[in-house]
Amino acid sequence: MKFNRVAKTAVATTGAVAFAMTVISGTAVAQDKKAKKEKCYGIVAKGMNDCATSTHSCAGQAKVDNHGEEWIYVAKGLCDRIAGSAKAPKKA
Repeated sequence: MKFNRVAKTAVATTGAVAFAMTVISGTAVAQDKKAKKEKCYGIVAKGMNDCATSTHSCAGQAKVDNHGEEWIYVAKGLCDRIAGSAKAPKKA
């Protein structure tokens, strides 16, 4: 199949745009990882915890909503503004 000049230009432009979007996406992810985070306890939905507690050993194993030992990472300062949250584990 022969490509005409317009088709070649369209393919090249699409490739360049896709590459640029990939680079931008990678930069956004790197910046997100650098953002300051803190653990926030007591606000986790069932199955959405970030790590282990005294009752299980892995992320995603929370059995109930808002358990006092379950935690997730949130942006620094956000935990103070969420109702029912704590920066330290609560007795369940």
